[in-house]
Parts: sequence; C-alpha cells; structure tokens
Amino acid sequence: MKTLLGRKLGMTQIYLETGQAVPVTIVEAGPCEVLQIKTKEKDGYTAAQLGYSVATLKSMNKPERAHQQKYAKSLYRFVREVSVENGEVEPGAVVTVDIFKEGDSLSVTGRSKGKGFAGVMKRHHFRGGDATHGSMFHREPGSIGSSAYPSRVLKNKKLPGHMGNRQITVKNLRVVAIKPEANLLFLKGALPGPNGALVIVNKI
Repeated sequence: MKTLLGRKLGMTQIYLETGQAVPVTIVEAGPCEVLQIKTKEKDGYTAAQLGYSVATLKSMNKPERAHQQKYAKSLYRFVREVSVENGEVEPGAVVTVDIFKEGDSLSVTGRSKGKGFAGVMKRHHFRGGDATHGSMFHREPGSIGSSAYPSRVLKNKKLPGHMGNRQITVKNLRVVAIKPEANLLFLKGALPGPNGALVIVNKI
C-alpha cells in the first residue's frame, strides 16, 4: 500500500540535528479504512476504495450512505480509489501513516485555492505595458492574433479567465519527520490548497 488520504493542517518550520531550519507542511495522514477492493475479473481494473474523516448521516446523500453502510464500519466524508496490487490489502483493513518513513519521497495531490476571474498579469505573469502617463496599455494582454491569417484566436492562447481551483500534484516532497501517535507527516515544502483541504499522499 503506497497511498493515503489526509488533510493539510498548515505550514511551520522544524530544526534538524544540524541546526538547519526546514520549512515543512504538516499533513494529518489517515487513518483510512479500506472499504472495497475492485478486481480485474469483476470491475475490469484493480483498485482499493479508501474512506477518510468520519462523517455524519446528515452530511451524506442516500446512495453514498447505502454504499458505505454495505462495506464500511463507519461513515466517511471522503472516499477515493487508489491503485493497488492484487491481494495487497483486504476490505476492512485500516491503513495508517506507518506505511511511510523518514526520508521517503512523496507526491501529493490537492486542489489549489480558487481565485476567481483574473487578468493575464496575475494569471499568467505577463509583464504588462509601461506604467507611465499616456501609455494607455498597462495591464492588457496586447494582440491575441493576426487579422488576415488565420483570422481567429489560436487554441491555448493565454487569456484572462478563471484562476485556481484545479487539481495539482507536487512531486518529490521529502518526509522530514513522522509522528505516528498523532497521524502526522512533516513534508518539506508547500502543498496546494487551503488549510484543512483534502490531499492524497502517494509514495513514489
């Protein structure tokens, strides 16, 4: 088992034995219950369904509640499928932060903060025009295409639009420290999303 669901708690810094200060993000990883095992014979692929963060009956709709009551010991707010090998885990098993150790390289997937509609300078880091009197070209994108040919805006042109609120994976984050009794991982560097957001931690 290489994957765990967790929650981003925030950033701080810790000191190594050498005295070096390291910026870390604290992640509450697990415990996660294995709800269901998908098999190649029955479902066409192999995966494990993990449940994380105990939920209330009121916060779930009927299909979610019925599915979890069929397979899980508790009701969970987050349910995600992760890839596993055949026979690696059994339904009902509880996966904890113990699957990781200090020094491991992890990739973490989360959802970035939504920032609404943004212009090209904020969204794509355009330089912008001269900030002088009479410029009349300060924060605009400039020309977005040719007139005669091809007489249209080409695909993937960087333009203003919705910024953030998309899935991002950050790779090669090193595990600096682990606190198994509190289900905490200390990862060097920053993670996507606000504090309290769901993250998927995967061993590379």
